[in-house]
Amino acid sequence: MAENVLKRLKEAVLNYDVEGAVAVAKEVIETGFDPLIAIEQGLGEGLSIVGAKFEAEEIFLPELMIAAQAMKESLATLEPALAKGKSRKVLGKVIIGTVEGDIHDIGKSIVATMLTVNGFEVHDLGCDTPTSKFVEKAKEVKPDIIGMSALLTTTMVKMAEVINALKKVGLRGQVKVIVGGAPVSAAWAEEIEADAYAEDAMACVDVAKKLLSK
Repeated sequence: MAENVLKRLKEAVLNYDVEGAVAVAKEVIETGFDPLIAIEQGLGEGLSIVGAKFEAEEIFLPELMIAAQAMKESLATLEPALAKGKSRKVLGKVIIGTVEGDIHDIGKSIVATMLTVNGFEVHDLGCDTPTSKFVEKAKEVKPDIIGMSALLTTTMVKMAEVINALKKVGLRGQVKVIVGGAPVSAAWAEEIEADAYAEDAMACVDVAKKLLSK
């Protein structure tokens, strides 16, 4: 039973089968199988393989998006059951969002999913996120990391605005800031005094882990 469920969850993600992944996730709930194992050894392993394929340019963004969607919808089914069993080991808390004025959501959502798969507690603020919302959420959940995405050069300045706002309320020293997005660079991250730049979802996971190990 266990091996079969894990194999089917993993294969659903690898085959970009959103409905199939959700169906198996529902089976997990109905049969009382450990949702934590299902997430980590089924869905998580599948998406990690997909992520590695994307990084190696064996697949492209559309496939990665569908695999991430399969993971996301399955997680929505499984996570309520986690409260009844043992909790996932959390590496750290992350707030993530696309900055104000920018409605691009896909890349940021993939990053959020990959962080979740890799053991982070992620609070996704969505797109077009005002500076005040980043600050309010930071006060509420006390994150280890804040991740900001910008896909437009005109909205990149909002990243600096968030960092300055965190300084004003005394939170900057308590949180690491990672920035990313098509027009963003390591030089820009340094200029606005962010802690790190991440090129893509897989890089963001590695950067987040390294920041928390310091």
